[in-house]
Amino acid sequence: MTPARSGGRRPAAATRGLSRRHFALTLPSALLASGCAAPHRGTGRPGDPIVLTLLSHYASGELKAALQGPVDEWNATHDRVKVRTEAVEFTDLLTTFTVRQAAGRSADILHPYCLWNGQLVRAGVLRAAPPEDAEEIRRGYGEAAVGAASVGGKVYGYPTEVQTYALYYNKRLLRAAGVDGPPRTWRELEEAARRTARRDRYGNTLVQGFGLSTYDDSTTVGQTLALLSAAGGRFVTADGRSTAIDSPAGRAVFDLEHRLVAGGASAPGVNVYKAFPSGQVAMVISAGWWTASLRSLMGGDYRDVGVAPVPVVEAGDAHATLCTGFMMGVNTASAHPREAWEFLRWLNTGKTGVRGAGKGATATRMSSLQVSVGSLTGRAGDMRTLLGAGGDPNLRPFLDALAYAVPEPNVPGAQQAKSLLRENIEALWTGRQSVDEALRTTRRQVDQEVARSW
Repeated sequence: MTPARSGGRRPAAATRGLSRRHFALTLPSALLASGCAAPHRGTGRPGDPIVLTLLSHYASGELKAALQGPVDEWNATHDRVKVRTEAVEFTDLLTTFTVRQAAGRSADILHPYCLWNGQLVRAGVLRAAPPEDAEEIRRGYGEAAVGAASVGGKVYGYPTEVQTYALYYNKRLLRAAGVDGPPRTWRELEEAARRTARRDRYGNTLVQGFGLSTYDDSTTVGQTLALLSAAGGRFVTADGRSTAIDSPAGRAVFDLEHRLVAGGASAPGVNVYKAFPSGQVAMVISAGWWTASLRSLMGGDYRDVGVAPVPVVEAGDAHATLCTGFMMGVNTASAHPREAWEFLRWLNTGKTGVRGAGKGATATRMSSLQVSVGSLTGRAGDMRTLLGAGGDPNLRPFLDALAYAVPEPNVPGAQQAKSLLRENIEALWTGRQSVDEALRTTRRQVDQEVARSW
């Protein structure tokens, strides 16, 4: 879940500039001390239970309440081990992990954005999952979710929310422009974007045909990587040592976005998170978390919203898209790793009943938690059960995409590489770089970042 959610879940560039192998060692001592009071940790002796801390970005509103429910259930049914939640806004999460680690005041259980996993593993923050948990994760989750929770072939945690990307479209705007249903190919996408775009006589955008936006990573980078996956391309090579975007697939994506902007079908200065609910954007590629926000914002107008797979280059091409997500893992500094994995196993594999889904229908606590806030996990079976019990049908294309989505690369330099990609995409959209220049600059900058010695 990324922007515009309570809890601040945007994978933004706020984390750029962090130090490398031992992230927080160069931070001022005042920062190391701030907000890092050591939590009480019990011994596990009778009358003094072990207290595990869980640090996440579920800081407020529905997200905080959704996580607290199963934590309260655990605490009510377990005497020897208790769990206490701590939360910060998403934009502070990685910094908080690393600052507390350096200060020796880290939480037992961490809930990182999977993009950071390579960085956290290289810094010695995340503990590899025990063999039985790693096997459960590989067996129980989709390939993209497992890949996002793994580094170098080792699994480091249980996937929690998993976000695939698809095409949101406004049925009313497409219908009014004479477009019969959502586009399936890039040619159809361009045509639909051109026909639905509208400007006033002064050239101001009234309706953006296809919602390119410089608002945040989820639109600027997320939809570009979703289109790159649909074209059969990748951002980073399989070995994680260089970028692969300067390729025929990468060029095709940059050419497409350049044509959309140059032809007036896209206006990158528009904030799609406000414009789409207001009927000022006909189509945009974004992640599944947005459905819940749109339902809340749009009221009865939400009936105009449809979701379809990311269009492919040519009819008959195999579908592919981007997958992002979070996971819960155990800190290497935890004094109670066995108990921490026990809690995570209970939260992510233990089944509970599902109301309205028929007698005997069950799903894991984490899957129920995610669906309650309009999200998904990588457990397709759980998702089918939960969505069949009255869930939003617009989530189904995101569920289907679990079978073909490609996880974000999570090499040690991934966050900075993503920030560099965003800068070059925005330079392309705003005319400061040509397609050739944007590809060449991205390759040079990202290669330098991911190849450095961490």
